[in-house]
Amino acid sequence: MTTAKELFDADTVAKAQELMARYPQSRSALLPMLHLVQSVQGFVSQEGVTFCAQQLGLSEAEVSAVVTFYTMYKRKPCGEHLVSVCTNTLCAALGGDAIYRTLQEHLGEDGKPLGHEETAGTPGEPGSITLEHAECLAACDLAPVLQVNYEYYDKQTPDSAVELVDALRRGEKPQPTRGAPLGDFKSAELQLAGFFPEDEETYRSQVDGPSQAPETLMGARIAQERGWTAPAMADAPLPEVEKK
Repeated sequence: MTTAKELFDADTVAKAQELMARYPQSRSALLPMLHLVQSVQGFVSQEGVTFCAQQLGLSEAEVSAVVTFYTMYKRKPCGEHLVSVCTNTLCAALGGDAIYRTLQEHLGEDGKPLGHEETAGTPGEPGSITLEHAECLAACDLAPVLQVNYEYYDKQTPDSAVELVDALRRGEKPQPTRGAPLGDFKSAELQLAGFFPEDEETYRSQVDGPSQAPETLMGARIAQERGWTAPAMADAPLPEVEKK
């Protein structure tokens, strides 16, 4: 049986120690450390739980409670790409449900649709895709949307979504509608853990990209054109806090 010590090398341990040093209390580093574990394994295994617990001086039960609470931490190996389709109210009404069903059928095998958090292909191998339906992706003004490794692809249709996943399976990395250039799932997890290239040019090439859309700024633009401003907020005293 592989141990946590065998799975996570000295570089990963050093990164974990660096994360802990960023916080007054080391246990606050648990969330980014779990992303660090996913950047190594592509998911959070029991060995990953043990690694975090050992580094932070927590029980495995405490770490597992966090892992199972947040949906960004995966308990099964992910594909090279994680495709998240928004199926919350507005996206669903505008076609998100249809997109998700289409991808389920398209990525499934032997007549069986691909299920939530299931992978087409061998997890971690080039071209493999894990599909999930997601709650609100905070882009209602550009609905329906999906994400690949948490980068946005806006105003999707069933056909455009199929074209996107087919390109991913061929090894291509279509440019997101906005945001940084597309990488793979493990690379995205390393960035979510808080680690970026030290070389400035490489750093900029990986993180820079347009982050706004005309639809998002339309209200602010109209207000500016018409001279609308929000009323000044009156100063109000804070309520007294009862002493214990």
